[in-house]
Formats: sequence, C-alpha cells, structure tokens
Amino acid sequence: MSILVWTYIIVGLTFALYIAIAIMSRVRTTSDFYIAGRSVPAIVNGMATGADWMSAASFISMAGLISFMGYTGAIYLMGWTGGYVLLALLLAPYLRKFGKFTVPDFVGDRYYSDTARLVAVFCAIFVSFTYVAGQMRGVGVVFSRFLQVDVNIGVIIGMVLVLIYAILGGMKGITYTQAAQYVVLIVAYLIPAIAISWKITGNPIPQLGFGSKIVEGPGAGMYLLEAIDGIHHDLGLPEYTGTFVAGKKGMLDVFAITMALMVGTAGLPHVIIRFYTVPSVRAARISAFWALLFIGVLYTTAPAVATFARVNMIQTLNNKPYTEVPSWFTNWEKTGLIKFEDKNDDGVILYSGDSDKNELIVDRDIMVLANPEIANLPAWVVALVAAGGLAAALSTAAGLLLVISTAISHDLFKRVLKPNMSENQELICARVAAGFAVIIAGYFGIHPPGFVAQVVAFAFGLAASSFFPVIILGIFSKRTTKEGAIAGMLTGILFTGGYIIYFKFINTAAGPDKWFLGISPEGIGTVGMLLNFAVTSVVTRFTKEPPAEVQQIVENIRLP
Repeated sequence: MSILVWTYIIVGLTFALYIAIAIMSRVRTTSDFYIAGRSVPAIVNGMATGADWMSAASFISMAGLISFMGYTGAIYLMGWTGGYVLLALLLAPYLRKFGKFTVPDFVGDRYYSDTARLVAVFCAIFVSFTYVAGQMRGVGVVFSRFLQVDVNIGVIIGMVLVLIYAILGGMKGITYTQAAQYVVLIVAYLIPAIAISWKITGNPIPQLGFGSKIVEGPGAGMYLLEAIDGIHHDLGLPEYTGTFVAGKKGMLDVFAITMALMVGTAGLPHVIIRFYTVPSVRAARISAFWALLFIGVLYTTAPAVATFARVNMIQTLNNKPYTEVPSWFTNWEKTGLIKFEDKNDDGVILYSGDSDKNELIVDRDIMVLANPEIANLPAWVVALVAAGGLAAALSTAAGLLLVISTAISHDLFKRVLKPNMSENQELICARVAAGFAVIIAGYFGIHPPGFVAQVVAFAFGLAASSFFPVIILGIFSKRTTKEGAIAGMLTGILFTGGYIIYFKFINTAAGPDKWFLGISPEGIGTVGMLLNFAVTSVVTRFTKEPPAEVQQIVENIRLP
C-alpha cells in the first residue's frame, strides 16, 4: 500500500481512539473539567505529562534544530529537560499542596489581590497562545505532506479534533487521551530511529549508534560524528560538533536560551496544572518521576535522529542532478518546505554553507517527518511517524487550550467578574472559552510567527519572564508583596514580549550585532526574568508586608 493509504488508516485509527476516549470521559463537573477530579493514577499522569510536554517542538522540530545547529542545538535538550527537573522537584509539590486549580489562582490567593490574578490571567493567555501557535503549525506541516491537503485545511482538521475532546472531556478526557497519544508518539519516534541506527551503524540502540562507526556506504569505517564533521567541512559549514565556532551562537546567547527554556518550563501553566490531577502530593512526586522517564526516552534519542537525518539528506541530495532526485524530495517539494533553486543553471543540486552558492532550501521542521522516507523505510513506518507528529502536536495543543479556557472561566469570571455563577454556568463558560480559544489558535497556526521550535522558545521566554519569579518568591519568600508581584510580572512580560515583537516582526533584518549583549529573541526571557526578580524585590522592600494569614499559608505549604 502507498504512504497515503497507510497514513489514512493509521491516523484514522488513532483519531478514532482519541474521540472514543473523550466520549467515555465526558465530564459534568468543574472539578473533572479543570483537574480530572484529582483521580488520575500517577503513572497515567506521567504518560499524559510526557505527551503534554513533548509537543510538536519536541517531536517534529527539536531534532530538526539539532540537525542544522549541531552541538549548539543541545540548548533545547538541556533547557527543556533541566527545566522539567526544576519544576518537578522545586515547584510542583508546593503548588499541589497549595491546592488551587491554576497558576493565576495561586498568584491571586498568594498575593491577596484580584489585580495580581488578572495580570497572571493575561500572562497565561499570552504565553499559551504563543505556544499553541507552534503546535498548530506542526499539525499543518504533517497534514500538508501526508494527507496531501492544504496546510490551512490541515490546521482546521486539527482544530475540530482538539475541540471535540477538549470540550467533551475537559482535563479528564485530555489526560487519558494524552496517555494514549504518548504511546503513539513514542512508538512512532523509536521505530524509525532504531531501524535507521541499525541500517547506518549496525547498532539497534540509537543512543549508542550515535557514537558508533558507519558500517557501509560513504564514510564506512568512520565514526558517525567524525563523518558528519568532515561533510560539514567540505561544504563550508560550521563544524557539527563544534561549540562556539564561527557561524554558531555565542556562549552568552547559548546560556541565555538554555536558562530561558529551563526556568520557562517551571512557569508553563499547562505543565504545572498536571500536578493538580493526582490524588496527593506523594502521587504528584511519583508522577513527576514517571514523566521524566517517559520524556527521557525521546530526548536521548533526538540527537541520534538529527544526525542520521542530516547525513542521509546531504548524501542523498548534494551534487545530485535534479532529474535524478529521489521520490521523497519531490513529495516534500509539493509542500513548499524544501526546494531547489538552480543558481548556476547546471541542473545539479549544490548544498553549501555559502548562502550565495547554496541551492537547497530546507525547512527544519521536516527533518524528523521526512527521515523515514530519506532512509527508504516501509510506507507504514512513514505513516506511523505522521500519526506520532499529530499526537505530539494535538496533545500539547489540548493542554494549552484548557489552560486558556480555565483562565477565562475560572480565574476571570468565577473569581473576579461573576463570583456567584453556578457550577453549571461555569462549565458552560469554560467550554465556550475553549471554543473561542481553538479558533484563535487555528488562526495562529495558519499565520505562524516562525518555525515550530522557535515559536515555542518564545513561549518559554515569556513564561520565564512572567511566572517563574512570582512562583518562586511566592513559595519561598513570605515577605514578597502583591505590589511587587504585579510590577514584576508586568515588567518581565512587557520587556520580553516587546523585544521579541521588535526583532521578529518590526526590525527583522537586525542580527546579533543589534541584539542586547548579543542575546537572541529566543533567549531574552532570561533578561526579562532577572528584571522581574529585581523589580519585585525592590517594590516589595518599599511596600507593606503581606497579611499574617498569607504568611502563614506560605509557611504551611513548605511543610512536608
């Protein structure tokens, strides 16, 4: 059977599974809608967290970034993995013990202020919409290639599916759907990685194949990383395993991006809310362990996948007459995500580090999805990867949309605008808010501000600069005041958001020489976080200390 037929079968079966779970998990209370009734087993929550965490950026784009950035691309591995450890050990148990549904709920009660709550609602919505734009872009990329529909149509199909199981099942439906999606995405990621590792290095374990020798073909007998460095040298590209060499990011920018991704993780509302779905603080800690294990399986495989794809792509296409390109190239060429620009009119593809000579334009987001085709794996494996990419994008999109709907229905309407609304009215409000959120998310998917992982990096920077300082200080500092928290959040997110908007949408031609200390928009969240800490601390020093009962709450949540 063709790739298209296999894709329709596998994607259709997985979609049917997700919808069936949503129907069986249909909720009728706000507790089930927001936090799954706090009844999710730790291992299931760990799988759901893994799927929530491993978005389209992790599944589709991270290996693509490493494939093009080489060693420097490890910022995404270090930042996201280290950030989850920080969240699981330093913040999650305390937030779970505090017992609120959402981050704005925590901020509003800890800082005894509806104004602080509203600022947190604004930050949560801003961060979540930025993040969900990347997920919808990933959905569009997968659909455009594998189901041969327009990217925009693909985004709309994804919108409809997410809307069904987010509105019907709420957090309960999303949690069990995400557990199923984790199984789909990890199987889809590992099968081609194992097959390609065996094919190139003779070792079926990708993590070990990554450091092994090539067994046949060009470069046989050489270590894989040694071969890719040689290929890059011949093409005039920066050394693949090089650290801070010419043509790659500087040390300060690498540090800033890694830090922004790490602390941004600890401030992401859709990840934090997962720790409220389990029965106890102990279960939250256990689910954090399972989640880290499930996340680690994919994250330790990504560098190998990136390198396999890089080597295969260059060896398959470079110096190849365009009339002899393999079928995978022409298939992806139809999507506009890879193309050949014959600059010297010789009909031969030249891939070069010199932009004036380079004739091959490749979108980084296709590397994982195209990898099985490049390696000539069976059609069903290619289709399975498509299903995995959709599972990754849709699982995170659902979690983000729930955060947005909860922020609007619970934190804005129930806690501020209409405190007397009934539980049924609140549930209706949450579902309506989810519907509007899906529509807006779809718009951003059709008009994305960048490639998947880049957009997601912006979201992490915004989370780092807005939520992380007030959560840390809210837990570990009794003296931090509402005025300090409000001023800090606004300073952090306005500075970071303004910097990103200026350099990504206004002065797009500006490069590292124009950036603040050479820090890119992806890493500026670190500076925003430091500003947030500074402003919060200074304003706190000159304002009245929190009420005694609030200080007692802070004392209590730190007790075992």
